[in-house]
Amino acid sequence: MPVKAVVAGIAGKMGRMIGQLIFQHPEIDLVGAFEAPESPYVGKDVGEVLGLPRTGIIVEDSLEKVITKGDVIIDFTFHKASLQHARINAKYGKAMVIGTTGFAKEELQEIHDLATKHFPLVQDYNMSTGVNLLTKLVELTAKVLSEGYDIEIIEAHHRMKKDAPSGTALKLAHAIARVLNRGEEHFRFCREGIIGERPPLEIGIQTIRGGDIVGEHTVLFAGIGERLELTHKASSRETFARGALRAALWVVDKKPGVYCMLDVLGLKDL
Repeated sequence: MPVKAVVAGIAGKMGRMIGQLIFQHPEIDLVGAFEAPESPYVGKDVGEVLGLPRTGIIVEDSLEKVITKGDVIIDFTFHKASLQHARINAKYGKAMVIGTTGFAKEELQEIHDLATKHFPLVQDYNMSTGVNLLTKLVELTAKVLSEGYDIEIIEAHHRMKKDAPSGTALKLAHAIARVLNRGEEHFRFCREGIIGERPPLEIGIQTIRGGDIVGEHTVLFAGIGERLELTHKASSRETFARGALRAALWVVDKKPGVYCMLDVLGLKDL
C-alpha cells in the first residue's frame, strides 16, 4: 500500500518539485497539501499549482486540516514554520521529513527534542545522495589529512537564497569538526582586512551568491606542495526532492527519534 504524504509549502520551489515527483512515484500518494494562510494558492486544486490535471486535492491553509490524512509530512518551508509544524505534529505522531534550512540552534534543538519523544524525523540540510556521500568522503579525508592541511569550505547558491552559509556547508563543517575533535569556535566565516596568519585549526567557510546556481560545495584540503578538492554540484533541485521521497519511505515505520540522510542511505556507520 502506498505511503500517504502531506506536503508543506506545496507552492514553493521544493514543494512543487516534491509534489510533481510524488504523482510519478508508485509507492507514495499525495493526500494533503497546505500553504501559509496568506498564500494566493490556498483553496486551489493541487493540480493547478503543480501544472498537472485536477487532482481533487485542495491546498489548505494549515497543517491541522490535513495532518490526519497522512502517514508522513514532508516539509521544505521556513525555519519558524517548520518548528510550528513539529509542535503540532507532537500531538499526532506522524513521521516527518524536514529539509528546511536557516534554523537557530534553539529552534533545531526544540524540533529534535519533540521528535525524540513523539515522532520519527529525518532532518537534514541536504537530501541528495551525492552530498551525503561527499560528507563521508570528507570525514575520511579529514582523518587522513589531519595535520599540515588547511581546510576550507566554499559554497555557492542562487541570488534568492536567504540564509548564509548554506545548511550543507555547516553540515560539512560539523562533520570535519567531529572527526578532528574541533568545535564551532574553529569555524571562520569569510575574511576581511588584516587578519594575520591563518590559525592551523581553523575551518574556513566561504559563501558565494549569484544567478541561478542550484548548489555547489567544495571542500579544499590545502597542504604544502599539493591540495585536494572534493566537490559536489547540483544541476537541479530534483536531486533534493528525490532524496526527500526516499527519506519519507524510509522513516514512516521508524520509532520516534532524530535521523539523517546518512541513516536513510545506510552510510552512517561506514
